[in-house]
Amino acid sequence: MDLFNFIAGKLHCEEVSVAKIAEEVGTPFYLYSANTLKRHISAFNNALSSLDHLVCFAVKANSNLQVLNIVGKQGAGADIVSGGELFRALKAGIPAEKIVYSGVGKTKPEISQALEAGILMFNMESLEEMEAICSVAANLGKKAQVSFRVNPDVDPKTHPYISTGLKKNKFGLPIVEALEAYKEAVQRNELEVVGISCHIGSQITELSPFVDALKRVLRVADALKKEGVGIKYIDIGGGVGIRYKDETPPTPEEYGKAIADILAGTDFTVIVEPGRAIAGNAGILVTRLIYTKETPEKTFYIVDAAMNDLARPSLYKAYHEIVAVEERDVPWKAVDVVGPICETGDFLARDRELPQMEPGDLLAVKSAGAYGFTMSSNYNSRPRPPEVVVSGNDFWIARKRETYEDLVRGETIREIA
Repeated sequence: MDLFNFIAGKLHCEEVSVAKIAEEVGTPFYLYSANTLKRHISAFNNALSSLDHLVCFAVKANSNLQVLNIVGKQGAGADIVSGGELFRALKAGIPAEKIVYSGVGKTKPEISQALEAGILMFNMESLEEMEAICSVAANLGKKAQVSFRVNPDVDPKTHPYISTGLKKNKFGLPIVEALEAYKEAVQRNELEVVGISCHIGSQITELSPFVDALKRVLRVADALKKEGVGIKYIDIGGGVGIRYKDETPPTPEEYGKAIADILAGTDFTVIVEPGRAIAGNAGILVTRLIYTKETPEKTFYIVDAAMNDLARPSLYKAYHEIVAVEERDVPWKAVDVVGPICETGDFLARDRELPQMEPGDLLAVKSAGAYGFTMSSNYNSRPRPPEVVVSGNDFWIARKRETYEDLVRGETIREIA
């Protein structure tokens, strides 16, 4: 449940008027509800309370330091996929021993950074990566705690770009190769094999893919046990979907019960890595109408947010609900909500029923707390928007709006003949 509600006809985040924030910080901006983030972490912890467990927030969903600090203070760890995400998680106060490192392309400098920090576990995705970790660990005189990410070949029934657990995907070891890979890993002095991992995709709205994947991973764990390879952690990844429009994803309670039913009687510590389910509906993107443009074919609402600020509609044809920040008793019409970028693909919504609005009016793009700012860019040399956090009746800027000087920081001009 999120904490964005209309009070006396005006959209509020918790107890603060969105219009008031817009007046102070300008538009566009991202807005996050601290107490929604807390509620969502608590929901997963409560759902998994019958198991030894660790909730590791997927930093790729939202890497703002304040957001990471909030989820960390609720006891969550971090699922990271880069050295930059490791840097952010540590800077936000998340303990290294609660950080799991996933991703197919870890470099030796990144591996060294993580070993020096003392993270909980590397989820290795190939034998070549295993060799790289062994090399770095040997040079540092350290032992790396590792698991292999196995690919269970389960269809998550989601968008193909965010499906990760099929045989054709780049992620993980084929499940049929996992046993031999583990046998090799336990022979390496630089490694301590502590877990097994899988992740099948994102924005999954059914329980059955999670159940099928977990059962397949458990069969590997049982085979490992028979070979004398004992593991402590089963990392089942993230991927629980949220409601953008009319989806009916499993609740944390339903998800937790399904996992607990399968793992009942085992002594594994289960790691889950929700990102979207924690942050997605904890955030909105607020934008202002600049112009209304009428053509014989279309009505366009041209706003000051664009595809560089929120890529999902252009990239995935993803649906985000859009609401007027102030309710009015006016006619509604079908419009395209578009930004100022020079691409026909620059849209936030197409053929969307919205109230008749005037330039200067505010719109809120909902469910934008995950894969919003983290996927933003400076395309068309547009400064990225600020990120604002609300807690109760208080709000503050957690990341300042970029300036034109920020756009050219690090660039130089060399005089040439």
